This record gives sequence, C-alpha cells and structure tokens, in this order.
Amino acid sequence: MKTKVYIAAALAGALLFAVGHLTATGGGMSRKTQENLSTAMHGEAFAHAKYLLYAKQAQRNGNAELASLFTKAANTERLQHFAEEAQLAGLVGNDADNLKDAIKGESYEVDTMYREFAEQAAAAGDKAAADRFEEVRHDEMAHRDAFKTALAKVETKPSAGR
Repeated sequence: MKTKVYIAAALAGALLFAVGHLTATGGGMSRKTQENLSTAMHGEAFAHAKYLLYAKQAQRNGNAELASLFTKAANTERLQHFAEEAQLAGLVGNDADNLKDAIKGESYEVDTMYREFAEQAAAAGDKAAADRFEEVRHDEMAHRDAFKTALAKVETKPSAGR
C-alpha cells in the first residue's frame, strides 16, 4: 500500500508540472492535445513503474517467466510509448530549460505537494504515510538543490547546453 500511495503521489505532482510544461512549450498543438499527451505520458510512466514492481514480486515468487513479461512490458511503456509521446509534446529542451523545468517540479513537490500530503496524512492519523511523504519531501529538496547547482554551472558556460 505504501508503494501505491507514493507512486500515485509522485505521478500526481509530475502530471501537474508536465501539463504546465507542455502548455508553455505548445508546439502549435491544441491545448486538448497537449493535455491528452500529458495524460498519456503519465499513464505510460505509471505503468512502467508498476510493471517493474510486479516483475520484482514475480521474481521473489520464483516466477521468472512472469517477471520477464512484466519487465518487457515496462520497457515498452517507457522506451517506446512514453519516449514517442514526449517527443511529440516537445518535453525535452536544452540543458538550462530542462534544469529550470526540473527545479520548478521539485519545488512544487517540496513546497506544496509533499508538505500538504504529509500534513493531511498526519491529521488523518496515517503516521506511516505522513512519515513517508516527509522523507520523500526531503529527498526532493536534495534533487532541487542539485539541479540548482547544475543550472548555475550550465549558465556560467558560454552557450553550453542552452
């Protein structure tokens, strides 16, 4: 259950900033198409993560054939479906833009999403979930700070990664 809650929370946050990113990049597509691409990418990303967890469980149960099936499906979701949809959406930009987008997403997770999730779980008496959300929030802080450091380096290099 903890894993499902964490994955759902992470994907919810990712969806929010992906929709914002797609709307900002536009690419001449209708807003509805951009939203549909974002929703599709979320489905593919969630399926990838979920299928890898299923594969791990099947492996623990000694079912290598099932583990292989889940792993292959997971890889198709990420390496083919998600990648192709991301290409259409113009998700990836130059290094500086990618870092700025990552900082924006991590900041949302730190300042809003995981903070609120932890508070709500604590208020509901769900201590394990509240603790997990707070732990993940701190991990996201480290990601945000590392991205900020990397952005400063990218921005000091003449026309590198921009």
